[in-house]
Amino acid sequence: MSARRQALADRRILVVGAGVAGLAVVRALRGSGADVEVVERAAAPATGGAGIFLPANAVRGLRLLGLEDAVLDSAVRIGEQRVADHRGRVLYRVSTESLWQGIGPTVATHRAALHAALLDGVPDAKIRWGTSPLTVVPDGPGVDVTFDDGATGRYDLVIGADGAHSTVRRLVFGDAGLRPSGLHAWRLLAPRGGTEAVWSVRLGRGASFLTFPIGPDLVYHYADVGAADADAGLAGLVSRFATPVPDLVAAATVAHSGPIEEVSLAAWSRGPVLLVGDAAHATTPSMAQGAAMVVEDALVLADVLSRTTSVPDALREYEERRRPRVERVQEQTRRRDRTRGLAPAARNVLLRAAGERLFRANYRGMHSAP
Repeated sequence: MSARRQALADRRILVVGAGVAGLAVVRALRGSGADVEVVERAAAPATGGAGIFLPANAVRGLRLLGLEDAVLDSAVRIGEQRVADHRGRVLYRVSTESLWQGIGPTVATHRAALHAALLDGVPDAKIRWGTSPLTVVPDGPGVDVTFDDGATGRYDLVIGADGAHSTVRRLVFGDAGLRPSGLHAWRLLAPRGGTEAVWSVRLGRGASFLTFPIGPDLVYHYADVGAADADAGLAGLVSRFATPVPDLVAAATVAHSGPIEEVSLAAWSRGPVLLVGDAAHATTPSMAQGAAMVVEDALVLADVLSRTTSVPDALREYEERRRPRVERVQEQTRRRDRTRGLAPAARNVLLRAAGERLFRANYRGMHSAP
């Protein structure tokens, strides 16, 4: 038996959440010898949702999971990121190839396509759909769990991969961590038409409007405004931008609308219960690092679990490795949000003069492997 299989042999691991985070963890643990179970509160795999932007470090993570080709098959390669004012006058632009220096392509795809690729990558996964934990109780070296379908179980490790509104976090950590970001967002889908393969954002007064294609026939728009202005709806947001934004919104369908929330915790584990992905460290989407951080979490977790027979030691090493990188992303995301929230005149002058340099600085440190 390999050292990896020996370290994880006979361990019972419960993954709560069969979204991107949970499936990435299951994929990373494949062949480990662990007995991995998954529960997911949704009744079936998601087929809806909106778009997702995957910078090169996210694609690198998918490559390490063996899923790069499966994702790239349906994705659009994005060669440039462009930032403009509310009229569409370009403030600065960045080549994704030069930004990521050969790490991999930067792509965009439908979130459901990414989820499907991850699900296809774990064909033998034991997933119980439409099931949630009712209690998660750390007890010595194990965790006792009861489920809303009447089942019970005892596990060596429970992994909460169930998003910003994590059931595991609520049951084990209480109300800690979740807080409003101060933003309200709309996610929209529309026919692609002639939209070029560019990530393009317009910055208005207290608002942003982002566009990128996610397939040959589909384009994704993300729009946000300060939460205090959300009552004015999309019409209020659109009024802050010049043509063609009103026409783009009129041609689109809203896939989701709601407040953007963040998660920040002093510790990601309690006994043999660990939070990963958005359950542990959700941020606003300003830097598009959510998927990258999720996949890196899965890879690092599988690595530390494979090298130690002690779950507490593994979780301690996991957090020591992941926290500096995640906290840098959170810090840079907040800094970027503050910059785009400046008064337009001052913001536009700053971004014309130093936008590309600041943009590249945001991603410093993301080039190294997790």
